[in-house]
Amino acid sequence: MRQYFEKMDDLGKALKPAQIERMKDNVAQIEEVYADVAAAVDKAKNAGVPAEDVHKKGDMTVWERIEYIVDPGTFCPLHTLYNPAGNKEGVTGVMDGLARISGKWCVLIGFDNKVTVGAWIPGQPDNNLRATDMAKILNIPIVWLVNCSGARLPEQEKFYANRRGSGTCFFRHAELEKMGIPVLAGIYGTNPAGGGYQGVSPTILLAHKDCNIAVGGAGIVSGMSPKGFFDEEIAEALIDATRKFRATPPGSVKIHYDETGFFRAVFESQTGVLDALKEYMSYIPAYHPKFFRVAEPAAPKYDPKEISSIITFNQKMVYDFDNLLARLVDNSEHMEFRPGYGPEVYTGLVKIDGFLIGVIGNRQGILPNYPEYTNEYIGVGGKLYRQGLIKMSEFVTLCDRDRVPMIWFQDTSGIDVGDIAEKAELLGLGQSLIYSIEQTELPMMLAVLRKGSAAAHYVMGGPTANNHTAFTLGTATTEIYVMHGETAATASFARRLVKEKDAGKPLQPVLDKMNALAKEYYDKSRPIACAVTGMVDEIVRYEDLRNYMVAFANAVYQNPKSICPQHHMILPRMIRSQIVKGLDRPKAGE
Repeated sequence: MRQYFEKMDDLGKALKPAQIERMKDNVAQIEEVYADVAAAVDKAKNAGVPAEDVHKKGDMTVWERIEYIVDPGTFCPLHTLYNPAGNKEGVTGVMDGLARISGKWCVLIGFDNKVTVGAWIPGQPDNNLRATDMAKILNIPIVWLVNCSGARLPEQEKFYANRRGSGTCFFRHAELEKMGIPVLAGIYGTNPAGGGYQGVSPTILLAHKDCNIAVGGAGIVSGMSPKGFFDEEIAEALIDATRKFRATPPGSVKIHYDETGFFRAVFESQTGVLDALKEYMSYIPAYHPKFFRVAEPAAPKYDPKEISSIITFNQKMVYDFDNLLARLVDNSEHMEFRPGYGPEVYTGLVKIDGFLIGVIGNRQGILPNYPEYTNEYIGVGGKLYRQGLIKMSEFVTLCDRDRVPMIWFQDTSGIDVGDIAEKAELLGLGQSLIYSIEQTELPMMLAVLRKGSAAAHYVMGGPTANNHTAFTLGTATTEIYVMHGETAATASFARRLVKEKDAGKPLQPVLDKMNALAKEYYDKSRPIACAVTGMVDEIVRYEDLRNYMVAFANAVYQNPKSICPQHHMILPRMIRSQIVKGLDRPKAGE
């Protein structure tokens, strides 16, 4: 299959100096957003007590543990700003991401021991489940850095129970193990109650000498007061019990290494635990990358840092998606699927670090003589029409047949609407694309370049595809909403305007409400807001998108659940034969 993959078609072109000069203000606007994101990330990393307080106890912080254990330059953080419950600390108390350890890819997640000593807090259970979702989709191990002091009891009702509550994580660990996906744990500190289950539910338990895991700890001591209330007599009993538990907490190394044997090994130093995790990661099943690579890895021909001079900060202006993609894929090459059909959507095969990846993205700009089902209006890029929806369903299905993982790039304002669009079956075709995605077993990732809007956000590999989309990335230009704020204001207040006009009343009070709603939509759809609420899993710089794409490609091909031999693939052959036309018959003598 070398003739298909070693040299694909050229993609993109060099930027002219005039364009770079013209886009300077655009770049400045983008950098302003990224500066705000960087400040928010720095605040999240420094949440809780100062690192010096952790060091005084002889401990490393979670970030120091991550830096020590990960192969240099491979950590791709996720959920750094995630804080759906609005915790005062600004975080969920865990840090996670894709990481390579001892040459093998995993989902790495650790309790932040600077924030309430790693306690379970609101929003954390869902963060943990997002991380385990990734491991399940990518079929790669989880490495846990456990340092969990239990639950933040005054807020227990916000995270303890429910279908996606704190205990769900332990069932998920069992599910992953049943699927053959190991969960490795390095255990530090005191881990009672939920922290105890967090320590015992993984596959391999590697312990620091001062750690413990237990059903309960000093905070529980003797349970309920026999009197039904608290007085000084009860207080004295609690003080004695607490002192006893603190002096000798249950579930120490003496119990779980010497007696139960739960701990596989115990280490004197903090780094000793991390070194052992590295060793166990080296034992993880993984194919050599050469097994699946279709070509040698190659950097893009064009600098990814130039993307800020391509994509426009102004959502109403257009840009060249193909030129943007050329700055992210190997050697700026591709094989486009059905280029003359569904022009509002790009579909094609690319190489990422030498691995074959399917890509779908929204193209921008005016589309004359399109869509084919009407002459009452013309198409605009970013919106989805009949052909584009059909083409995406075809491409997804063929990628699944050939076992080619997919990356989606969104910048969509929605699906064509109105009776003309309904007659063209767009409602059904949108759901058909969802069905096409769901019937696959393909790992996917998504980058929302600019707009993620309306049902198009769902159908184009949105995070709602949670059986397939491992994670979603945002950028400085990301906006996610059910519709643009101005459109929402019109939809909400147009009838009120008519009513007020007919009644002879002033329109300004209604206009004030419309402007306020549009502003609220804008504020709640900004990149940081999207990251805090979980609509995206991380905000990344454009040039860092490729790092995540490389991590995704390597993780997916590390130990796939099923394989299509390269010489059995049909999609590249269909592309080269131009779908319908077929190959030209050779002339006589050829």
